[in-house]
Amino acid sequence: MTLSAAEFTFVSNLVRREASIVLAPGKEYLVEARLIPVARAVGAANVNEFIGDLQKRPNPQHQRKIIDALTTNETSFFRDREPFSALTDVVLPELIKSRASVRKLRFWSAASSSGQEAYSLAITLQENLPAGWSYEIVGTDISTAMVERAQKAEYSQVEVNRGLAATQLVQYFQRAGAHWQVVPALRKNVSFKHMSLTAPFPPMQPFDVIFLRNVLIYFDVATKRQVLQNAAKILRPDGLLFLGAAETTIGIDDNYERVAAGRTSAYRTRTAAPAGAARRG
Repeated sequence: MTLSAAEFTFVSNLVRREASIVLAPGKEYLVEARLIPVARAVGAANVNEFIGDLQKRPNPQHQRKIIDALTTNETSFFRDREPFSALTDVVLPELIKSRASVRKLRFWSAASSSGQEAYSLAITLQENLPAGWSYEIVGTDISTAMVERAQKAEYSQVEVNRGLAATQLVQYFQRAGAHWQVVPALRKNVSFKHMSLTAPFPPMQPFDVIFLRNVLIYFDVATKRQVLQNAAKILRPDGLLFLGAAETTIGIDDNYERVAAGRTSAYRTRTAAPAGAARRG
């Protein structure tokens, strides 16, 4: 059975209220596909029965499962290679110069999902920072299930085959039964916690680089603006913000300017001095 208009409206209102994500008409198939395994897991015959029961008897745990299912984004190691190439070729060499007195970098992987992006950043830093440097990577996600998975740092053969070079797999992962687990030497520099980007940000130390990729596309303009404003408060004055290829700050938040970063683009606050990027007009 396909979702009725009332069922889709119920789910879209729930997701907008709890996660500020906009599910426009036409997304019924996506919603149904994401909720089929959830319905089965809770013992419902189908998605329609699952939603119908929630409409009659609200269940916070089941509502949380819906949020988790509909906010889990596609991810892989080194997804969209260009931002990582920009870090290696342009951004990190400049940060190494400008942070020479502290020799420490902080990165934020917002909407970190199951952790592949955060660990890709860790591998990039591990391979490019000089001896004597340290780094900290914070990954956050609205899905508690994804945070727990990222903390476990275990991935299937299919997942490690997507994006990782064979040499990286051998060096940074170890066998864990049928899975591969990130080695402790890398994991010690990466932490994960539950966080909603649309709620007031908790106290956070400033970051040198923020990866906020492929998440703004799910928000309305007002929510995008609020998230960008909050991110600016914890981005160092010369730090860089990386968005997804289909995302931009232009027309949303004038406090940012787009800059060239290798073969891709990043953003910095307009009062910032350059850090591995050149201004674009």
